Amino acid sequence: MPHRPERTTTDDPQLSLPLQQAPAPLAEAPHARESGRLRGVLLGGQMCQFRLRRARRRTIGFQIDDHGLTVSAPRWVSLRAIEEAIVEKERWIRNKLAQWQDWRIRKTPKAQRFVDGAQLAYLGQELTLRLGAADERTAALRSGLHPAQELHLAMPPGADEAEVRLAVQTWYVKQAILILGERVQWLATRGGLRPFSWKLSSARTQWGSCNEDRRIRLNWRLLFFPIPVIDYVVAHELAHLAELNHGPRFWREVERLMPDFQAARSRIKDEELAALPL
Repeated sequence: MPHRPERTTTDDPQLSLPLQQAPAPLAEAPHARESGRLRGVLLGGQMCQFRLRRARRRTIGFQIDDHGLTVSAPRWVSLRAIEEAIVEKERWIRNKLAQWQDWRIRKTPKAQRFVDGAQLAYLGQELTLRLGAADERTAALRSGLHPAQELHLAMPPGADEAEVRLAVQTWYVKQAILILGERVQWLATRGGLRPFSWKLSSARTQWGSCNEDRRIRLNWRLLFFPIPVIDYVVAHELAHLAELNHGPRFWREVERLMPDFQAARSRIKDEELAALPL
């Protein structure tokens, strides 16, 4: 998984430029109303756009994120001084913008096709989709000639990708009931937990959840990831049965259920549900 560049914060001294002592406060500096506007400055002969944010601070700060470059500056600093500060930090800004753009390109998922021979993610490995004849009544997962497996689905002649996509999703959901159920039972039994209930979730915002009624929901899309990642999410929600928060005692409970959870947590931390193909 591509490593996401750290978001630049204005608290980092390397990303802030000290200024001379601020003048006495004014009712409102004329350029204070510029806050939020998109502007541009020439860097190396190319126009670099930035968003200017006026704030109560003593330095000019720079931040690189999905919105590009944001410059935070005191209300009393002139636009010319801000542009000069950007030019002074040109090398750093250009490097950070390039790193962020590279990360965004690498994290953007390739368009998923739902045709015969398409590659699907399943339990951290590749699964080759095979579309069979209409008289094949059930979906089957078969071992192929290579380590990767094949998912055989029966589809009517002329089925389009939308129909295949729905059939694939239906198969994933059925598999999730079995596999997530097994992981829940195994971790709960090992942890000696009191009775609770669980069911599948199709949410696009959460991998899992747990409420005060001891009801756990787990996203069926977890089947895209290896078993250790699934176990971490399950352990995370099981730990909420004891602690409905993310305090120290909660993380101790996660570690009790899954002692080596840190690697799996790092694996899924930056994954975005909205970016998954199903």
